[in-house]
Amino acid sequence: MSSASRKYRIRHETRYEYAADVVHSHHLLHLVPRPAPFQECLEHDIQVSPENHRRVNELDAFGNPMIRVELAQPHRELRVVSEMQIEVHPRSAVRVETTDSWERVRDSFAYHGAWPSRDQLDAARFRHESPHVRLKQSFTDYSAGCFPPGQSILQCAEALSTKLHKDISYVSGVTNISTSPTEVLEKRRGVCQDFAHLMISCLRSRGLPARYVSGYLRTNAAMVGDNASHAWVSVWSPPFGWMEFDPTNGCFAGTDHVAVALGRDFDDVSPLRGVILGGAEHKLSVSVEVTEIRADPASQVPSTAARSLDTSADKT
Repeated sequence: MSSASRKYRIRHETRYEYAADVVHSHHLLHLVPRPAPFQECLEHDIQVSPENHRRVNELDAFGNPMIRVELAQPHRELRVVSEMQIEVHPRSAVRVETTDSWERVRDSFAYHGAWPSRDQLDAARFRHESPHVRLKQSFTDYSAGCFPPGQSILQCAEALSTKLHKDISYVSGVTNISTSPTEVLEKRRGVCQDFAHLMISCLRSRGLPARYVSGYLRTNAAMVGDNASHAWVSVWSPPFGWMEFDPTNGCFAGTDHVAVALGRDFDDVSPLRGVILGGAEHKLSVSVEVTEIRADPASQVPSTAARSLDTSADKT
């Protein structure tokens, strides 16, 4: 478990090349890191090309920073480069057995004839179906062994994350954003967003709140999913709030993870999405590098270290 903060320089470049002119386009960007107790954004800059565009900074429905971009002149290429420096702190460690039982968490959302707390209202938004998450008995059956009676929610979530890590193979190119969690469970293959959507489906099918978290993984860390956007899961775990798990790697999210945005599933936090008029066929290329910033400038190279088992106590 890492006990020291880490500082990173992150560069995320997205490039669309079009076969014909795009005469008008609107885009939504989730590339600015969300404020969190365990990380601090020291610098951030987003460059959009063509430079002649309209940009508006907003917050989305989940409190994530969001940028709207409009391009109203013909163009054959769209290039978006996000660069940041960010410091990630160790997350508060808790004893997994001290969280509420999973049944108590589930039952706390039943109607009690009283006003729920603000935290309870927020968590309730993440219990239902969403574009990439379905509630099915098959998910409840698959995860049954992870939820014995009376077990704490954190122990259950950890068991589920470990089970997915063992049962599902990380294979790129065999799924896409339209692949459902049901297909992933059948084929037992996928990438980080598939692991996250399947874990969320298992939790929500039991009436338990779970959020999709997008971000980055330290380049050259001893984990899979680096050199690209990464995804993991945040689970409502009273009395400590939201706790984050990375089922792709079978661990808690820690100082190797940099969170950018959270939502119900990928649709809410896609790094870049939009609508274009024209363009015909297009080619997409994406590059991501997360480099640790060491105290000695000469040692600022992509870092290597064992995976972290830190936990989160984020109530944002």
